[in-house]
Amino acid sequence: MANQSSLKLDIYVNYPGHCEEAFRFYEQNIGGRIVSMMKHGDLPPNSNIPENWKNAVLHARMEIGNTVLMGADIPKAEPMRSAYLTLRFDTEAEAEQVYGVLSEGGEIFMKMEETFYATRFAMLRDKFGTSWMLLCEK
Repeated sequence: MANQSSLKLDIYVNYPGHCEEAFRFYEQNIGGRIVSMMKHGDLPPNSNIPENWKNAVLHARMEIGNTVLMGADIPKAEPMRSAYLTLRFDTEAEAEQVYGVLSEGGEIFMKMEETFYATRFAMLRDKFGTSWMLLCEK
């Protein structure tokens, strides 16, 4: 079994060609910080990458709070279906602000509202196909 102090659980999301746009959006709007981003075109010249895929992301890494989000562009990647990235907030105002940004152009599964376990809670899929839960606990 892995040593608990060395074990890390990170999240990896595949996008169908807009990973960089999504990561830059998250960096600008929810306080993430892009640590690295490599393109398919950065591979050695003999890698035989199609010309239209050279600017696609091969591997990106971003820090959001104490969590690492990684991603890549993968042909025919589909939106997230049964897993959610969950953001927990200290204030209702923060939750509402991020809800406004992430829900724009996306699909709302549960609008931002109070629940028996949270002062603010919402579930949505953003315009990049990433599913989010937003939570400000009581």
